[in-house]
Amino acid sequence: MIKTRPKIVDLSETEHNRRRGGDLRAMLTPATVGSTSGFMGVAIVQPGDRIGEHYHPYSEEFVYVICGKLEVDLDGEPHPLRPEQGLMIPAFMRHRFRNVGDEEARLVFHLGPLAPRPQLGHVDTEETDSVAVSAGAEGAGVAGAGQADRGQVRS
Repeated sequence: MIKTRPKIVDLSETEHNRRRGGDLRAMLTPATVGSTSGFMGVAIVQPGDRIGEHYHPYSEEFVYVICGKLEVDLDGEPHPLRPEQGLMIPAFMRHRFRNVGDEEARLVFHLGPLAPRPQLGHVDTEETDSVAVSAGAEGAGVAGAGQADRGQVRS
């Protein structure tokens, strides 16, 4: 049996990923720490920005809001998310996060289990060419923390 060693990863050591809106930072992944059951990261979403709609066919996503005023669309239905709230998103549920406040929002996400191959872990359901939206706008928001940089296909 191969033993995985503990490893601390600082946010400043992670790559910026803005392909799906927001700034998705894959921190603890198979590539960065050798994890085998899932991956964790931080999403930083500026006022009026969003993370594009997507779903994960193999993974549940766990989200914890650190700061900011967010709305999450779950299968098209909006729900408010506030600091110190957690959310579990079942596999296959479409989701997008929108910052509807006037301050930066940050959330921690964890996905598990891992997809059999990274390319299978994340399915985008909308275009993400232009992800900035006005605060409070009902739009085609771009969701979720993609998975390509998290050891799965893209937060």
